[in-house]
Amino acid sequence: MDKKVYSIDGKELRTISLEDSVFAREVSEGSIWHAIKNELANKRQGNAKVKTRHEVRGSTAKPWRQKGTGRARAGRRQSPLWRGGGVIFGPQPRDYSYHIPKKIKRLAMKSILSLKASDDNTFRVLEDFNVESGKTRDLASILSNFPSDGRTVVILGEGENNAMIKRAGGNIRDLRFLSYNRLRAHDLYYGNNILVTEGAATKLGEFYGS
Repeated sequence: MDKKVYSIDGKELRTISLEDSVFAREVSEGSIWHAIKNELANKRQGNAKVKTRHEVRGSTAKPWRQKGTGRARAGRRQSPLWRGGGVIFGPQPRDYSYHIPKKIKRLAMKSILSLKASDDNTFRVLEDFNVESGKTRDLASILSNFPSDGRTVVILGEGENNAMIKRAGGNIRDLRFLSYNRLRAHDLYYGNNILVTEGAATKLGEFYGS
């Protein structure tokens, strides 16, 4: 697959050849679904907690005698049947995270990259750049040449300049940074504007290529 390489000013510079097994393969919707579901589950804190009848404070004395009052039997005020009592089958702290096979993760990433690369208005390759000042306005001026209505995702390759770029984008709304070897399916799939540096595009082909 051939893609145009743009300068930070939004002008066409040259053409780059991308790995077809990564950017032009058949899309596997099932693997994408599993990868996104796995990421969202792993992010869950799982700290919802309610008190059972054994954890509610209060007297353990029997409210009234067993027989002769005409009322129903009652053993203790912590019963879930009473106001202020415990909760039956309520949420307890748990770990929602789980693992999926690496092959499914890799297939999901390649499928998303292929899906996004099929649209020239969504997927663009940029020349390698740097924001030496680390200031937001300098990075914002670059991104203004590639406008988007929603989330913008910038995929970076290797280099010492990444720290300054991420620092400059810390205050920009709906902007995500991803490393070529640490992609996130959720951010990538729901990104409306995917900007890949030229170095990252090459590394993606090597990392996920067959």
